[in-house]
Amino acid sequence: MAAALLLLPAMGQAREIGEVDTVFKWLGPNHKIVVEAFDDPKVSGVTCYLSRAKTGGIKGGLGLAEDRAEASIACRQVGPIRFDETLKDGETVFRERTSLVFKTMQVVRFFDRERNTLVYLVYSDRVIEGSPQNAVTAIPILPWAEPAR
Repeated sequence: MAAALLLLPAMGQAREIGEVDTVFKWLGPNHKIVVEAFDDPKVSGVTCYLSRAKTGGIKGGLGLAEDRAEASIACRQVGPIRFDETLKDGETVFRERTSLVFKTMQVVRFFDRERNTLVYLVYSDRVIEGSPQNAVTAIPILPWAEPAR
């Protein structure tokens, strides 16, 4: 089972936007908060921005540390919204390991049909016990005006 968790593919590729140090470490990288961006793989015109803690020090530098469960998310319409495939409520759109084996940070998508709104939830889970800490963001699906020429 542990080997299978190591092979989990990232659902989407995040691009780091920036980072800030939060704790200086004499050995290894500092503890930090990173901001990453990723596009929803099934919804064109949506980009999500995720901020999360990354553990530094020797363990963090070697990839052996467990990152904290806290994260923040903001998703925005960045173009005309189009569904490239059929959407499933609760579908994982992004996943990243936050410890060597057992812990992941995930972003899942829901579609609130009544309000014509996409809802994204970020949370951290563990094989045995997850965390209730989470963050949510919503995007109302609106017409996209092309820029004037």
